[in-house]
Amino acid sequence: MDSHWDRYCLDPKVEYNFAQVFGRDAPLFVEIGFGNGESLARMAAANPDKDYIGIEVHRPGVGHLLMLLNQQGLNNVRIYCHDAIEIMEHKVADHSLAGVHLFFPDPWPKKKHHKRRIVRPGFVDLLVRKLKPGGYFHAATDWENYAEAMLAVLSESSRLKNTSPTNDYCQCPEYRPLTKFEQRGLRLGHGVWDLIFIKK
Repeated sequence: MDSHWDRYCLDPKVEYNFAQVFGRDAPLFVEIGFGNGESLARMAAANPDKDYIGIEVHRPGVGHLLMLLNQQGLNNVRIYCHDAIEIMEHKVADHSLAGVHLFFPDPWPKKKHHKRRIVRPGFVDLLVRKLKPGGYFHAATDWENYAEAMLAVLSESSRLKNTSPTNDYCQCPEYRPLTKFEQRGLRLGHGVWDLIFIKK
C-alpha cells in the first residue's frame, strides 16, 4: 500500500498546483468523505477528462480506494487523508472547482449533535469561495431531516441557485453511481434526497 500511497496521496502540509500534479489543466472536482471510494473510482473511470480530489479521514477507506485506483490504472484521482474543511480552506484555490460532491455524509441524527453536521452556513460560504462561477455543489443523503436542513441552509445563500425545477430535491443524475448501501436501502423502500446547487 505504501507505493500506492506515494503515488496517489497528497501531503496536507505541502502546497500543490493541481494542474502540475495531474499534468494537465482539466475540470477539477472534490469529493468530501468518499467512504470506501467505490463511487469516486467509478466516476473517475467514467470521466477520464476530469480530475478528482478525494478527501477522507478514515484510513481503511483510503486504502480501499488506493487498491481500486491501482487495479484500474486510474491517474485522474488524488487523495488527502485529512480533515476536509482544512483542506478546502487552505489547499484549494478560490474559484477553482468545477464541482464539490458530498455523498451520504454522517447525518448526526441526534439533535444535540446537529452542530457537527458539515453543511452549515460557514461551510456554504467556503463552497461559494472555492467554486468557479457555474460550478456546482451536489449533496446526497438518506436522512430526510438532514436533507431538509441542507436545503434550508443552501437556499439561504444568494450566491447559489437550486437546480431543482421544484426548488427542492433533484433526481439522482447519471454521473452519481449508486452505492451498494444505497441500492439495498432503495430495495427496502428507503428514500434518498439529492440536492444540486450551482454557483451564480
